Amino acid sequence: MRALVVEDHPLFRSGLRSALESLGEVVVVAEAETVAQVPEAVAAHLPDVVIMDLGLPDGSGISAIRSLAEEHPGLPVLTLTMSDDEGDLLAALQAGARGYIVKGAAAEEVLHAVRTVAAGGAVFGAGVAARLSTLVAGSRRRDAEQLFPALTTRECEVLGLIARGFDNRRIARELVLSEKTVRNHVTHIFEKLHVATRAEAVARARDAGLGEER
Repeated sequence: MRALVVEDHPLFRSGLRSALESLGEVVVVAEAETVAQVPEAVAAHLPDVVIMDLGLPDGSGISAIRSLAEEHPGLPVLTLTMSDDEGDLLAALQAGARGYIVKGAAAEEVLHAVRTVAAGGAVFGAGVAARLSTLVAGSRRRDAEQLFPALTTRECEVLGLIARGFDNRRIARELVLSEKTVRNHVTHIFEKLHVATRAEAVARARDAGLGEER
């Protein structure tokens, strides 16, 4: 299995490489220290899996994950980060990551996670899965801004009504807005969620638990 490690701390990167290669299942074919280096590393080395830190010198690994999902949709990404923040977790998954592990996990857990995402599965570190279940299952409408951190409060309201099947005219009546304002909100929602159609926006919203009758 060929892996690309995206990590800006040399000591951690070296230790991770040793851990991954210790069982002879994984070969680290390339390393990257910044978001900007990721596309070239992928193109040059064709990894089977990417292990991605989020805190990189030139930006967030979230943007790199999103770009990989768009340009290499079959390439699995495992997030390995210091952050146990719920917003980062949700943003990584929304961007296209298949797994989320917090640094400090045992080497066996990391190796298991790499195998799982490379095989097409999804995996979350100890404690992460329980928090994700709570986020998704509990108070979904109240947590809309957490589930879609890029959206404003008003855009979350509009997205919730889109998920309920309302057209722009009905949304305008519900929120006491002009149709033009609603159209602008819808355009911004599409841009932020990286969707092209209303149906895609509905699917994203309903997956997050929006669209249920109050």
